[in-house]
Amino acid sequence: MQINLSGHHVEVTSSLRKYVDSKFSKLERHFDHINNIHVVLTVEKLNQKAEANIHINGGEVFASAVNGDMYASIDTLVDKLDRQILKYKGKIAQH
Repeated sequence: MQINLSGHHVEVTSSLRKYVDSKFSKLERHFDHINNIHVVLTVEKLNQKAEANIHINGGEVFASAVNGDMYASIDTLVDKLDRQILKYKGKIAQH
């Protein structure tokens, strides 16, 4: 699993990168067929926004989250992606 992390109007620090890596490792435990993850962190006035596009075998999953704190928006983003991946995994198991 390769994570591409970029920032828009925000500097991506090493602590922020480590936090994203630790949170997204949770997704890999639930679903092994994740090829690539592209994460964009954005600051818009008072809103901290996190977006992610995950390339998996057979499709893509996208989610975004906005919060006042960047770490909280990353947490919300990972929760949304986790639900979507588990839903996708359930669809694959039914076929």
